[in-house]
This record gives sequence, C-alpha cells and structure tokens, in this order.
Amino acid sequence: MKIYVFGTRGFPGIQGGVEKHCEQLYTNLSKDIQVTVFRRKPYVTQNSTYSHVTFIDLPSTKIKGVEALVHSFLCSIICLIRRPDIVHIHNIGPGYFIPLLRLFGLKVILTYHSANYEHEKWGWLSKQFLKLSEIAALSFANKIIFVNHFQLKKQKEKRQTKCIYIPNGVSGFARVDNIQCLTQLGIKPEKYILNVGRITPEKGLETLIDAFLLSGIEKSGFQLVIVGGVESETNYFHMLQTKSKNREIIFTGSLNKKYLQELYSHTRLFILSSYNEGFPLAMLEAMQTGCDILLSRISATQIIPLNENYYFEKGNVAELAEKIKRKISEPQYIHSYPIESYNWNKIQEATVTVYKSLLAKQYNR
Repeated sequence: MKIYVFGTRGFPGIQGGVEKHCEQLYTNLSKDIQVTVFRRKPYVTQNSTYSHVTFIDLPSTKIKGVEALVHSFLCSIICLIRRPDIVHIHNIGPGYFIPLLRLFGLKVILTYHSANYEHEKWGWLSKQFLKLSEIAALSFANKIIFVNHFQLKKQKEKRQTKCIYIPNGVSGFARVDNIQCLTQLGIKPEKYILNVGRITPEKGLETLIDAFLLSGIEKSGFQLVIVGGVESETNYFHMLQTKSKNREIIFTGSLNKKYLQELYSHTRLFILSSYNEGFPLAMLEAMQTGCDILLSRISATQIIPLNENYYFEKGNVAELAEKIKRKISEPQYIHSYPIESYNWNKIQEATVTVYKSLLAKQYNR
C-alpha cells in the first residue's frame, strides 16, 4: 500500500501539532505500508531514516498565506503523476486541491485538525479562501478523519457517513527527576508556570501574561515559561515581549523532547490559554506527565472530561489570575487523567482500517 502525505511541513524536528501528529502516526505503521511525506525545504533541519517512510523535499516560501498553497499545488501535481493508492492530506487549506485529485481518479483522505479560518492570524481574504477550501475538501474527500469529535458533530448527517473520529495521541512523556535542562534555562523546579505551543495569536498568550502579572505570584519567586517558536507572527511576539519587559517571564523558543519532559515534570502548573485548537498535543503531554493544569474552556479542551477546577473562560484575565493563585496555594501532587484511550497504537490501527476501507477490493480477497 502506497500512501502520499501532504499538508504538514514535515518531520522530524519541525515545530507544530500537525507535524508531531504525522511523525507519531507514520513512523510506526506496519512495514507493508509505504509512506511518502512531502516536506517544505525551508523548515527541514535534520533527517532520520525510517524503514517505510521516505521524504520528498520541495521548495516553499515562508510567506504566510502562500506557503501551504504553493507547496500543496506542487504535491498534487506529483501525486497525479505517481498515482499512489491513497493521498492523505492534513488541514483544510491544502484540501483545496482534493477536487483535482479526485477528478483524476485518486483516492483521498482528509484529516481535519481545526477550523483554521477561526484563527486570528488570518486576514479577511485568507479566511474566505480557507472556508472555500473547507467546502471543497469536505465535499470531495473519500473519507474524513476528525481529531475533534465536536467538529465532526457539526457536519451534516449525510456527510457524517464518510467521517471518522480518530483523536490525537500521546506517548513517552514520563516524569523525570533530571533538572539539567532547567538549570541551563535559569529555571527553578516547582517555581514556574508553563505554556507550550507555537507563538501565534490564537494561543491567547496575552491573556496568560496579563493573568500571570495580575495574580501577583511573581512576588513569591514564580516565573512564567513560554515554550514555542515564532514564525511569521513577529509583530504579535514583539507585543508579548513588550508586556513581559523586566518581568519574570521567559520565552525559550522551540525546544526538543528532552527539555519538554523536564519542564512538564517540574512545573507547578501548566496553562493552555488558547482561543482555538484542534486537539492540543501539549495538553495531552502535560496530562501524561501528571501536571496540574488550567485550560481555556473551548471545545478542544473538553474532549477529555474534567471537572470545572481545570477550566477558565477563554480570554478572561481576572478569572485566570484568580485560579492561578488558587492552584498555587493548593498542595502539590502528581495528577492522573483519563487518557488511556489516547494511545498512538490504537490511533495507527484505526487509521489503517480507514486506508483498507478505501482499498476494500484489494484487502477483502
């Protein structure tokens, strides 16, 4: 079985939830499934060898709004020439080309990660294009995988017959005792609040910073640690830096798993302040490590049922500040969450089942 994949910047070592999703999904599939992943050259900084995964690195711009479109067009042309068994596309923007692929007889699966047009970083014209892409992708894809079941339930009943809910997963984020990475970053164990994610407006980091400062815990020696890289949103990042000037707030940039494990293991509180998400992997990582957490109340953070103590109203600085103070004052312990089903082995099996359903004649002999 030959699967061609695009809609991700690639992996390994490339920041992003979709990128982590693809790395976990494709690198551990059975060896009879040959996967070809299209990567965007400007983001490729390292290579790894996988027994059944190959890469095609294509030129791409880093211009917001153009990058994915140009890359996806080139990927589509190659798919039309090479004709894999299945084309697996991630995100609705690249899904714009699904009608073209279907017109020439290719089988296409779309993984719907999030409604990208809800993200604040996009202008009016880009949002209209993404909405058009969503219509095209959802209408013409053979199968649609949703990582968020709330998004799936929004679909018309007729369309839901070709939709499947397969969530994100998490693995390998066990607690560690080491603090070597923390020491390098100038961070004291149990004396910081942690946020992990790409620095973009939809992450609500201005709400987090304002709430941290309003809470007053800085006076007790606490720091706010924000982990994530900056790409095209430099104006937004500069605004955050201005808010944080001369305060106990650290921007670490993008960090690898070794650093993340230490940060999750020794944080006093993990906060996800996002306005929009598909199914946040950072939330799952924090849960698997046993962090105490606070989550903005959006559909993506309520996929895993938790009590109200773990939520705050998105964008509400005063409520978040109050809950930060309350959490910090409570006894500290390792938390346990109901995430057993968010297992990559199960997710891989479910995805392969979708693949085989599209190639029923071949696999029902």
